[in-house]
Amino acid sequence: MIDTSIRNTGLRQILIERRREAQDDVQSRLRGWRTDRPNDVRDDVEASDGDNQGDLEFALLQMRAETLRRIDEALARLDAGEYGRCVRCAGDISERRLRALPFAVRCHTCEERREQEQEVAQQLVLGRGSRPLFPDLVSA
Repeated sequence: MIDTSIRNTGLRQILIERRREAQDDVQSRLRGWRTDRPNDVRDDVEASDGDNQGDLEFALLQMRAETLRRIDEALARLDAGEYGRCVRCAGDISERRLRALPFAVRCHTCEERREQEQEVAQQLVLGRGSRPLFPDLVSA
């Protein structure tokens, strides 16, 4: 039990630090987004580039917000004494995996299995109703 509490203390610090970094990044991006809006007239290419940059910034902001949500969930699991347990098999998630990805909810084996299942499902969806762009090359 002592090893788990020492491990969890270290991992809590990692989670808190990552949470602070993510929050700082989100706040910085939001401030930058508000101040980077030019008032001058732009041509179509500049407007398109600006739109693309805005889309990219928004996507990065969404990713950071998702990371914050996952970190908060991990801290809640830690407080509830459920941290470090795989949600699929209830086995331990290795400390190495938790240090690399402190908000992991599955052990390495279950995560690999989930990714393989997603790949198969995606191939099934793509296989139905999808047609090759160049059918004459496929049949050759």
